[in-house]
Amino acid sequence: MLPAAAAAAVILGAGLALAVPARSSAPHGPAGAAASPAGTAGPGSQGQPQVPRVSLASVRWSNFYGVKLPVSAQAGPYDTSGGMAAGFAHSPLGALLAAVNIGVRANAQWGPRIFTAVIRGQVTGPDAAALLAGCQAAYDQAAQAGQVTGGQPLGTADVTEQAFRWITYTPAAAILDLAVAGPGSSGATVRALVQMEVIWDGGDWKVVAPPGGDWGNSAAELGSLAGYTVFPGQAGGR
Repeated sequence: MLPAAAAAAVILGAGLALAVPARSSAPHGPAGAAASPAGTAGPGSQGQPQVPRVSLASVRWSNFYGVKLPVSAQAGPYDTSGGMAAGFAHSPLGALLAAVNIGVRANAQWGPRIFTAVIRGQVTGPDAAALLAGCQAAYDQAAQAGQVTGGQPLGTADVTEQAFRWITYTPAAAILDLAVAGPGSSGATVRALVQMEVIWDGGDWKVVAPPGGDWGNSAAELGSLAGYTVFPGQAGGR
C-alpha cells in the first residue's frame, strides 16, 4: 500500500512523494475563510472570479484501488469500464468529478493498461506526451524494483479526497484546487493540494496535463481546509 506521504501527487496522478516539501500552498481565496460544508460553494468575493454553487447531494463514493472517488448518477462518470472513467455532465459538478476521477487514473500506480488509455484519450495540452512518458518510466522502474509483472498495478494507495476549492469556472474550462490527505511517515495526517484544469472538448471534460508532465509541479503542501468545500462524509477528515 502506498502511504499518502509518498502520494500527494498520486492522489491526482503525480509521481510518488509529497515531493513539494519546499513549497507552501498559495491560497487563492481569503486567508481566513472557514471550510465550507458540503454543497455550499458559492460566488467569489468582490474582485474574485465568480465560482459556481454546486450541490453535492448526489455524490457517492466508489473504490478505486484503495482510493475512494466521488461519483454521481447525475453528473458522472457514466462509463467506468476497463478501469477508466468517462462521460461527465456538462456542468460544474461534472467538471469537478472529471478532474478527480481522470486525474487519479493518469498515474503510473495503476499500470499501463489504465494510465496509457486515460492519458491518450482524456488528457490534453502540450505536456500530455511528457506525462505519458513520465508515467511509463516511473512504472517501469517501480515494477522492476517491486517485481511486478504483466503490467499489473503497483498496489493500492491510502489517500482520501477531502475537499475542493474553485478558482474559476466557465462552460468551456475550469480550474480548481483539490485537497487530499493520508498518513505521513510519523502517522500524522499529511495534506496536499493539487491544482487541476479541465476543458470541455469533444462532448466530455478532459484534464489538462500539468506543467512539464509532472503533477508535482501543480502540487503544494496544505496546512488546513480553510476556504475549501468538504466532500460529503469527509468533514472529519483524517
